Amino acid sequence: MPARRDHRRAIPGVDRLLARPWCRRLAESRGREWVTSRLRAVLDDVRAGRVALPASEEGYEDLLRRGIAAAETPSLQPAVNATGVILHTNLGRAPLAAEAREAMARASGYGNLEFDLETGGRGSRYVHCTELVRELTGAEAALVVNNCAGAVALALTAFASGRGVAVSHGELVEIGGGFRIPEVVEAAGARLVTVGTTNRTRLADYARAVEAGEVGAILKVHRSNFSMSGFTEDAGLDELVALGAGAGVPVIHDLGSGLLADSAELGLPKEPTPAMSVAAGADLVAFSGDKLLGGPQAGILAGTRSGVAGAKAHPLCRALRCDKVTLAGLEATLALYRDPRRAMERIPVLRMIKAPVEELEGRARAVVERVAEMRVARGEAPLAADVSRGRSVVGGGTFPDARLPTAVIEIDAGDAAERWMAALRAHDPPVIARSRKGRVILDLRTIAVEEEGAVLSALASVGGTGGGAG
Repeated sequence: MPARRDHRRAIPGVDRLLARPWCRRLAESRGREWVTSRLRAVLDDVRAGRVALPASEEGYEDLLRRGIAAAETPSLQPAVNATGVILHTNLGRAPLAAEAREAMARASGYGNLEFDLETGGRGSRYVHCTELVRELTGAEAALVVNNCAGAVALALTAFASGRGVAVSHGELVEIGGGFRIPEVVEAAGARLVTVGTTNRTRLADYARAVEAGEVGAILKVHRSNFSMSGFTEDAGLDELVALGAGAGVPVIHDLGSGLLADSAELGLPKEPTPAMSVAAGADLVAFSGDKLLGGPQAGILAGTRSGVAGAKAHPLCRALRCDKVTLAGLEATLALYRDPRRAMERIPVLRMIKAPVEELEGRARAVVERVAEMRVARGEAPLAADVSRGRSVVGGGTFPDARLPTAVIEIDAGDAAERWMAALRAHDPPVIARSRKGRVILDLRTIAVEEEGAVLSALASVGGTGGGAG
């Protein structure tokens, strides 16, 4: 029996392929060295049998172009959130208002980030956004850093490094990603002083810790990502402020969610706002820019002049400072809150939360009908899809008990559900759905109207693969 011919002998050399006109054009447009490296990777895949041996040298052009396209695809891509989780941390939390996106684009070039236009001298990046924060919260001063965890860490480091931080045992929360309040306190160089019990912490518990003389700050943490009920008791923020003022101990309120809108108007349970914490007299209130506020990732400290000045003066503040683009997006988002009605209309997070279920149901039915029309036009069977009621969540560690009635598209995919999910993720742009018991579910609450075309395209293309039901 004759020996089997080694397929590797049929693979052309790098120099031979580089001399081909199509390869020369690619090298001219993208750089010879980089195209050569991509070509070597293609040839390595062919030698290893990871891809089939092309029938001719022209076949390597397709392989190279696909390799270049994959390498040039940005790792950070826009996606359609069809999960029904509004503040989806894995998908970037709050989608930005058009005003914020435009402001961020304008700020991407040169600007007066740290330049005083009036005097022509050096300015400060810490003046941007602060007047708006003061206006919206009633605070004496404000400071913007890169995220809320950073804001809390900065406050603790500035006022309690080397000393104790009094925290209720029932507020030792994990804020997501495995980060926990005890670890944040430790990273700030402070010592955790737990007071009270998991379910009941009284003012007297804090007072004993303060009277011991080793507490540099009192930290109150809003339990925004879980709820506690039953035999419970908490010391109010105003009580802690009075205790701290009498002992010269600053009170820091880690509020987290940053809701600036009226929760009742959104149909949500009562939620403390930064303005409430400021009015209660907290020295520093920390909250997020990218959660319920609806802006870019940022951490905001609002409070007394002395509290903000102490945080701003600490060297850690420089390490946590915001980029110009973030500041521009945050400023544009905050400006929308000057008119509460406009904020509800323009900020996507608020608009999604408030969207009536009847409106979502109408949109869902329109999408299903349009997909059916597209399949029929191609001579394909109708999609096994229904429109039903479901529940959305706010997400982002906020309103843990709130469930928003919504409308969802349910596709009966059976055993092919995971293949459907993978195909939707592979679409351009990716459509991120959820599945349950063989049904692929797309929630209209988190799909923007302008994204419906992408959803239509994805459902039509996936349905046409034969990978699902229908």
